[in-house]
Amino acid sequence: MPIKQDPRHLYLQVIEQLKKDIKGGVYKEREKLPSEFQLSKKLGVSRATLREALRILEEENLVTRRHGVGTFVNPKPMFSAGIEELDSVTGMIAAFGKKPGSQYLSAELVEPTEEDRERFHPIELHKIAKLERVRTADGEPVVYCVDKLPEGVIPLKDVKETDSLFNLIEEYTQKTITYAVTHIEPIGYHDIVSPVLKSAPEEALLLLKQMHYTADDEPLLLSLNYFRADKFSFHVLRRRV
Repeated sequence: MPIKQDPRHLYLQVIEQLKKDIKGGVYKEREKLPSEFQLSKKLGVSRATLREALRILEEENLVTRRHGVGTFVNPKPMFSAGIEELDSVTGMIAAFGKKPGSQYLSAELVEPTEEDRERFHPIELHKIAKLERVRTADGEPVVYCVDKLPEGVIPLKDVKETDSLFNLIEEYTQKTITYAVTHIEPIGYHDIVSPVLKSAPEEALLLLKQMHYTADDEPLLLSLNYFRADKFSFHVLRRRV
């Protein structure tokens, strides 16, 4: 229906109406929206106003615009969580009522890179254990994990016997991971990760780089977790200081 008279900017009204239509099932997940001409006519706004609204909706990851093709409704994330509380991928999946699982791709000792040496300082690295896994939720691949930790922290032969690397590390070291420094990077199609996670070429990934520490500030684990953006969303609670 056309946008009614309202003192707010028109594009905000368009955003609100489209969100309402998506939530109400007027436009379903992965469905293509009407053309800009059709949609602007239906809403009673200019195409410039509509484009501004769609731009913001894309920034909010509610839609994806494909040049020359159209605008599509993004699937609603299966998992939505704050990153203030540290949890394993296993715990995160289980918290949403899904069965966590792992598909192991590799577990090997490799030469540490200069970046590895810097991140694990002051630990002197000779070899580093590198693990690559695909984490599943009810059997569906949702996270591609690359984990690195100093040689000898855990026996690699036991890695395939557990879904929770946190638990395995704490069992063998008797040390507790208490915090992590996290960097989040949105990335596009990844030649290796995207096909493994069965992500469409236009679907983004969220890369969380996390360095995990004990209460004594000892670095124990470096994780590079590639999350499917159509399955996961993260938010941060910020307080005014």
